[in-house]
Amino acid sequence: MVKSGPKNAITDVEGIEVGHYTDKENGTGCTVIICRKGAMPGVDVRGSFPGTRETDMLSPIKWDTEIHAVVLSGGSVYGLDAASGVVKYLAEHSTGLRVGRARIPRVPAAVIFDLPMITHKVRPGPDEGYKACEAASDGPVEEGTVGGGTGGTIGKLMGLERAVKGGVGTASVDMGDGVIVGALIVTNPVGGAYDPNTGQVIAGPRGEDGVTMLDSLKLVTSPNFEPPKWMPQSNTTIGVVATNANLTKADVSRMASVAHDGLALAVRPAHLTHDGDTIFSMATGRTDVEVDMTRMCAAVVHVTAQAIVRSVRAATGLGGIPAVSELGKG
Repeated sequence: MVKSGPKNAITDVEGIEVGHYTDKENGTGCTVIICRKGAMPGVDVRGSFPGTRETDMLSPIKWDTEIHAVVLSGGSVYGLDAASGVVKYLAEHSTGLRVGRARIPRVPAAVIFDLPMITHKVRPGPDEGYKACEAASDGPVEEGTVGGGTGGTIGKLMGLERAVKGGVGTASVDMGDGVIVGALIVTNPVGGAYDPNTGQVIAGPRGEDGVTMLDSLKLVTSPNFEPPKWMPQSNTTIGVVATNANLTKADVSRMASVAHDGLALAVRPAHLTHDGDTIFSMATGRTDVEVDMTRMCAAVVHVTAQAIVRSVRAATGLGGIPAVSELGKG
């Protein structure tokens, strides 16, 4: 068995805090992942329909080598406003890149499309981002129908009415010598969820009986499959992978890239035309232990896949969309 950290959460990585703002009444929310002392950043956007903020600066050929938080929000493009509240909070707490006499918080963000869950009229904004920061801690992380995953759904190839709940999940790996790797994922894909070890369907479109889980990959590749007209909406899986290792920006960017392998193990099919799949990466540099990047990449793939599975299994139903746990599945 792969050894997890003590909390089996991204907060096992020294320097990382997580806070949620959850609005179950309106089916949306946001999650903030904070590193107050700064972290080496990376990102990889694989989806064709992304909603993001400040991702260009994370490229390994760009000058920036420090971010202070990542926001994962519901609300589609409107939810990107939640990052402004995080910037305000961090500035008030003297957190950010020193530029002359000022401190500039660097806060990239990504969003999912959850507007059809309950109402499209309420979206996370600056106040909600600020509240997520106030709730942040380095303790255990609440999973399931919370934060940025409140309105998340999964297995939508037969229409939203046949979907099941997605949400927030997290996991970690203890690599030994004090090196920890963690992930936090918000799941809201077109495709279904699969056990990465066995290939067993965990969540997919529900069959006509409302309980049986159908195989999304088989459905979408069937000669008789016709995509629902609404398919450009309601999708995207986003997340963060993090480590306490001291890595170069190129290495951290590699972490974000291989995290998508873990996504594709647990979500099938992934990276579709109407998914905006985006994974950020962070290295807090709290340990100087030399890390073999082959081992690091393997750990990143594992925690990403496990976080996705946990997000689906921890979810609870909302807005008429049931969770696999409530159906006796998963």
